[in-house]
Amino acid sequence: MKTFIAVDLGGTNIRVAKVDEEGNILQMVKDASEPEKGCEHVMNKIIHLIESIDGYKDCEGIGLGVPGPIDTIHGKIIVSTNLPKLVGYPIVEHISNYFNKPTFMDNDVKVATLGEACLGAGKEYPIVYYVTISTGIGGALSIDQRVLSGQNGHAGEVGNIIVDRNAPKYNILNAGAVENEASGTALTRKGKEIFGDSIHHAGDVFDLACQGDEKAIKLVDEMAYNLAMMFSAIAHICDPHVFVVGGGVMKGKDVFFDKMETYYRSMIHEGMQPVVFKEAELEEPGIVGAAMLAMTKIKD
Repeated sequence: MKTFIAVDLGGTNIRVAKVDEEGNILQMVKDASEPEKGCEHVMNKIIHLIESIDGYKDCEGIGLGVPGPIDTIHGKIIVSTNLPKLVGYPIVEHISNYFNKPTFMDNDVKVATLGEACLGAGKEYPIVYYVTISTGIGGALSIDQRVLSGQNGHAGEVGNIIVDRNAPKYNILNAGAVENEASGTALTRKGKEIFGDSIHHAGDVFDLACQGDEKAIKLVDEMAYNLAMMFSAIAHICDPHVFVVGGGVMKGKDVFFDKMETYYRSMIHEGMQPVVFKEAELEEPGIVGAAMLAMTKIKD
């Protein structure tokens, strides 16, 4: 069976795994990424980790998942808050030349999308839109198990979709961006504004809503409505067969998910109703997806 090297490069850790074409993780190693020490330091760590994988020389190719917009043509990071010293560095060329293997890189959410589209909750559907709702909100479109990156690597930056034009501006995103109104971070911020320091994370608001607190119920309802607006905006562009939803906020799915879907279905055309919502299935979508990135690109 064919195997691939998967690299999950983040601002804190680098994880490298050997993954087969069925998505089985055969071996995984990790180390601190230490990006503040520069490009060569991080590249050397990635190389060392790959070389510590048993049978790495027999793997078909290498796939990398990295946060932020990616220039997939030239294999470079375009923008990164976590890996600023690696912006513009030819990562793919460096790794490919060292190992003499086909190497590919894309945004971490996009590779997670490929994992779910190829082997997870979306594997039975031609058009899959994956959305992760956690600290932020990200997403990506997969068509026939090929992920869309866009002209500038920004395709799927759905967290910047405006859902409330009257909301204040908090960061580099649009005022009223769904990430600032309906992410786990947003729900925590809004919860603190009402309930004070008793709110530590979104789960605390979900718990209060479950207990019948009217203010918490209202916050969750607003979150569900804002997410529905985002999903409807996506659907009216690509009309997917399935939305696969992952991320830490899904721990509270029993509180908001059905309500969100009900709102969503009231916002779309009648002919679009067959779309289904499914929870993400893979335990390691980033690692599996990075391997699937290499596999699908090599097939192309």
